Amino acid sequence: MTVQLDRRLHPVRPDLASTDYRGQVQSERFVEGTNYSVKADKVELRARPDFACGIDTELNFGETFRVFETTKEGWTWGQLQTDGYVGWLPTNVLGPVEQATHRVIALRTYRYPEAEMKRAALGQVSMGALVSVVGNETTRGLEFAKLADGSFMVKKHLVEQTDKAADWVKAAEAMVGTPYLWGGRSTLGLDCSGLIQLALQTGGINAPRDADMQEAMLGEQLDLSSGLPTLRRGDLMFWKGHVGVMSDSETLLHANGYTMTVAYEGLQAALKRIGENEFGQLTSVKRLS
Repeated sequence: MTVQLDRRLHPVRPDLASTDYRGQVQSERFVEGTNYSVKADKVELRARPDFACGIDTELNFGETFRVFETTKEGWTWGQLQTDGYVGWLPTNVLGPVEQATHRVIALRTYRYPEAEMKRAALGQVSMGALVSVVGNETTRGLEFAKLADGSFMVKKHLVEQTDKAADWVKAAEAMVGTPYLWGGRSTLGLDCSGLIQLALQTGGINAPRDADMQEAMLGEQLDLSSGLPTLRRGDLMFWKGHVGVMSDSETLLHANGYTMTVAYEGLQAALKRIGENEFGQLTSVKRLS
């Protein structure tokens, strides 16, 4: 069997590979791997174990990371279980795995040492962070969720893992003004595909991480042979290296390096500007339903 390897998605190196690839690839040794949970508010994932290396993507609090190697220099190589992305991160951000029951639906929220909003926060996490709720407490009418690690979050900022928003584009719209960050995957900073992935998650859609992956795997392709069809809210617009979503038939919403934010842009102006100065011509339009 021949496997087309993409280092972003396949935990395979000449010296080490996941046991899932035994018999499909050549490697010096194969490792089953062990799951851990991300204990940092967010953490960058890199192609190499080097802080000078640019980031590929980010992991949010509570996500599961499957570890295949840990070095004595304090780096760990593995695969994010949310979207399959492979890379390196600092070992000290990981802890015992916890089975998530809820995810953060607010743009951002805080973790507290007790059910009291006046206490100094332990950290701030993004929409998409995952938590294991084991109980509830109420302080002065405000409900808190007690988490498995003993910390607390405001309960109304969470939804159950199975929750599916009817209109996932609303989540993308809520992120308007968020700074653009290459590799960003939290509401503190987003790139184009990070915006789409995070918003789709609120609708219960597990999307791949990068724009090329999303173009290949999401939705049905609309016919562009006679020009743009009539577009509607939720249509995904793809260029080579860029993605945005239509908020209505004439307005594109995207995280972009032009405004350096998540922003609305008239579609015709965006097509002209992007075509002339950035990514070239539109490559496809995908409709999810």
